Amino acid sequence: MGKNTRPIPNSSAKKILEHFGAKRVSAEAAEEMVFVLEELANEISKKAIELAKHSGRKTVQEEDIKLAAKLV
Repeated sequence: MGKNTRPIPNSSAKKILEHFGAKRVSAEAAEEMVFVLEELANEISKKAIELAKHSGRKTVQEEDIKLAAKLV
């Protein structure tokens, strides 16, 4: 990943907010949404990886993500 790239672009966060009814989204709001989503994704990812390893797998599977999302 390049140094100026983020896993979730601000434009995607803006689209999510608009999808759920926001008429307009400030750049700061989109940036904060990205921050919140990345923090949540980070926690879910860590937990899902831990669950896969605990099950003796290297591959993170759908059920790992689902369970991790419930646990964080």
